[in-house]
Amino acid sequence: MTGKYAVIGNPIEHSKSPLIHAAFAEQTGQDMTYDRILGTDFERDVRAFLAAGGRGLNVTVPFKEDAWRLADERSARAETAGAVNTLIRLDDDRLRGDNTDGIGLVRDLTQNHGVRLHGKRILLLGAGGASRGVVRPLLEQQPAQLVIANRTAPKALDLAEELRGLGPITGCGLDQLNGLAFDLIINGTSAGLGGEMPDLSADCLVPGGVCYDMMYGDRPTAFVCWGQAQGASQSLDGLGMLVEQAAESFYLWRGVRPETALVIRLLRP
Repeated sequence: MTGKYAVIGNPIEHSKSPLIHAAFAEQTGQDMTYDRILGTDFERDVRAFLAAGGRGLNVTVPFKEDAWRLADERSARAETAGAVNTLIRLDDDRLRGDNTDGIGLVRDLTQNHGVRLHGKRILLLGAGGASRGVVRPLLEQQPAQLVIANRTAPKALDLAEELRGLGPITGCGLDQLNGLAFDLIINGTSAGLGGEMPDLSADCLVPGGVCYDMMYGDRPTAFVCWGQAQGASQSLDGLGMLVEQAAESFYLWRGVRPETALVIRLLRP
């Protein structure tokens, strides 16, 4: 029987997920369809999809927290993230929620770009949902330090305090980074898409360090350009993260792990 999957969000017409999963299905010989759903009433839309035989959903903005609440059970990484981007229909028709964003980031960095995270000093910019979603997988790589820096320090401090049991994590304001240097700086804010940059000093990045923007676009983001200007050994956008998180969802649904490199090249402008 053909497996039925989709991505739900609002807006949704821009989503690359159908193209990605079609490529995965062709590559692995999986009998499945994958569509877009423009969400209006999230729970109603999900229930209608399931009633029509749906087996799994990717969830994008603004519904990730709604999906977390709707799930009957959740993975540890979804619990930490407080958000779900993958819904899996179980054999007893219950819904399992997972969050594949963080593992997508880690795999893009480590497998596609050869970035070692173990023992490294990592700076994560922003304390919103995107950052929260990647903390557990980053700390599982056993960095020496993970600092969350936010424009408003209390939000970063609260997030770090909430998750401090997972590893060496601290929070601070952007204006408290003077004198600190990091091997890897990850931008978890969306500011770069508007051409804006967090107020970072050049010495925040060690010589030969790596910059990574979780956002991506047809042209380099402001943060990617900043990294290049600071002499980063690599200054990367989040297209690979998008494909890698999709591959993890595909594996959770189909039990097959697709190759991602060809798909990343297919999508790269």
